[in-house]
Amino acid sequence: MTSSFPTSPFQQGPQSALAGRTILQIIPELQAGGAERTTIDIAAALTEAGARALVASQGGRLVSELQAKGGWWIPFPAKTKNPFAMMGNVGPLAELMQREGVDIIHARSRAPAWVAYGAARRLKRPFVTTYHGAYSGKSALKTFYNSVMARSDAVIANSSFTGQRIERLHPFAAGKIHVIPRGTDFHLFSPSAVDPKRVQKLRQDWGVAPDERIVLLAARLSEWKGQKILIAAAKLLKDKGFDDVRYILAGDAQGREGYVKELESEIAKLNLSGVVKLVGHCTDMPAAFKASSIVTVTSTEPEAFGRSAVEAQAMGAPVIVTDLGAVPETVLAPPDVEESARTGWRIPPGDAPALADALEHVLGMGANARERLSLQAQTHVRRHFSLERMCQDTLDVYAKLLTGSN
Repeated sequence: MTSSFPTSPFQQGPQSALAGRTILQIIPELQAGGAERTTIDIAAALTEAGARALVASQGGRLVSELQAKGGWWIPFPAKTKNPFAMMGNVGPLAELMQREGVDIIHARSRAPAWVAYGAARRLKRPFVTTYHGAYSGKSALKTFYNSVMARSDAVIANSSFTGQRIERLHPFAAGKIHVIPRGTDFHLFSPSAVDPKRVQKLRQDWGVAPDERIVLLAARLSEWKGQKILIAAAKLLKDKGFDDVRYILAGDAQGREGYVKELESEIAKLNLSGVVKLVGHCTDMPAAFKASSIVTVTSTEPEAFGRSAVEAQAMGAPVIVTDLGAVPETVLAPPDVEESARTGWRIPPGDAPALADALEHVLGMGANARERLSLQAQTHVRRHFSLERMCQDTLDVYAKLLTGSN
């Protein structure tokens, strides 16, 4: 008799080798961010494949979601960057892996990766790393510190840009690099999936009137994320008479209170109080993108992937991004494509006037043009950046390490 229960795609093909296996991911904390979100997504896929999904971290707001999706949280001091503490953590992590019967350990950040590297080599277990950032390597010491992310048995790069950077900085990793772009859950990030009441509530929480348009920058509050660039552009547009636009800076300060005060001071100095708003961490990003007339990514350093640009395009919001890093892979624009294939706008990094010009152009677009752009952007991201594709490709890497196949 055949079962009437549906079979998960993660229980078929190479992923079937994961059934009954234990995979441990290690990450400093389970707070907001692309690495943390990917950790949860992979844990859910592993559970569907019949594997045990463990996550070692110092905790965070996403622990409950991890557990709800079948993963297991193991408290571990993975956040420490103290070299002596890191060396001291190798033994306890190896003991944890031995006790839990861990088959593969996957590190998603540099400090815990050094601990995982030591434990994996001690136990002769496969070791996987994922590059979630474009690590700079501005000195020989820093390059060596970063190199742990390329010392694994399989190196996952979240974009072609990142993969090429790894090959350039760490040539010994050639042949071990797997480019697996960050995946988006298009069941959640779909315009039809967001109840208008969620959008209305968010606008009310942010103090935005019904007749005001939103320009959103969703990123942790950090200097290189470019919040000051958007503030400067907001001033330029306000001086041009754009009085119905509100600029929302949504993101966790992550302890950078000095930078928060700098932003507040800049907003006050430019007479933008009430125009530019610091709203803190946002828990409903699909509604935030749907509420926005424009979504900006104003980073002044390369983004290794650019998750918010993909999610915003999936929600049909026009995007304006700085032309750095992996952006050409996620946002299509001339001269790389014809104007008819555009999915957003790219501007030079740190250029507030260019950002203001692009904002003015998009704010002036008609409904037909916005709809065409929205459909092109949604088609592009759905084709290349699905959650299912990311999970299947990652589980394939695990399965090949366990079976010894190439």
